Amino acid sequence: MKKLLGTWIAGFALLGLSTTAGFAKEANLILNWTPGADHAPIYYALDQGWYADAGVDLQVNSGKGSGLAAQTVGTGSSEFGIAELGTAFVAKAKGADLTAIMVLYANSPLTLYWKKSSGIKGPKDFAGRTLGNPPGDAARVLWPAFAKAVGLEDGAVSFVNLAPPAKNPSLAADRVDIISEFYNGHDAKVSAFGDDLDFLRWSEYGINPYGNSFIVNTAYMKENPEVVAKFVEVTQRAYAECVKNPDPCVKSIMDAASGLDKKAMEDQWTRVKELMADETTTTEGLGFFSGDRIQKTYDLIDTYFGVEKPFNPAESYTNEYLDKNIKMTAQ
Repeated sequence: MKKLLGTWIAGFALLGLSTTAGFAKEANLILNWTPGADHAPIYYALDQGWYADAGVDLQVNSGKGSGLAAQTVGTGSSEFGIAELGTAFVAKAKGADLTAIMVLYANSPLTLYWKKSSGIKGPKDFAGRTLGNPPGDAARVLWPAFAKAVGLEDGAVSFVNLAPPAKNPSLAADRVDIISEFYNGHDAKVSAFGDDLDFLRWSEYGINPYGNSFIVNTAYMKENPEVVAKFVEVTQRAYAECVKNPDPCVKSIMDAASGLDKKAMEDQWTRVKELMADETTTTEGLGFFSGDRIQKTYDLIDTYFGVEKPFNPAESYTNEYLDKNIKMTAQ
């Protein structure tokens, strides 16, 4: 009888272990935009089954700007998201319940493009011009900071609502004078406009908040730390693998999203790697935040927007889920 009882107990224990191992916790990730090269490692990890193996049933959803992603995560409608961190802090200052858990763009990707033939030579010539981008675009959300930095008055630029695919055609047809774009799309602009292209990166003018970052709903993180830990573990590993060998990652994004150009994705990924590398990510670990940079990002928001609901920037992010043994390669 004792032997039979022991067999039953062992059987139940094995059943319990099997059930736990086979259970995957559902979670949603909202992107900042439609899938692109900077998201390739996520789709690569999905193809490899890494999230599922870690017990995370990850659903990836397209986004329509960092503002929407931050709001969606902040309300708990999506557990995870990707958003430009300055924009996420604007949302957090309005009550969004979110925490940054891994930086993707350690350098700000915000860039403005125009045609030399338009007569624009620099930001002083932006006054009276039109700037095309979507309403939720990070460049529009953070525009007051840039305008003040370059000496433009409020209302100096007129915004025109443009979907991302319409930016290049609208600039080419002179429907707008300037467009905003992330630096990872730089090579496509060079190809489209050639020697007539001119541009500036916001970081050149001292506006260099953290760019795209992975964020999580804070309440969810507190209730499900093990899921957050697994999500970050897999995501950090995937980005490191794609830095080493981008080919299978580019294939994954091409398979996941229709209408993408392979050469464009390869070019974008090269620029993404530039944006990922800074002193902290190459020494502390891939995806690591610097407390000093976090403070500067917060100060930028406080200076140009005011913080409706002040928060401690030191508590707005965490590096605890990241592996220090995984470093970003200097570019």
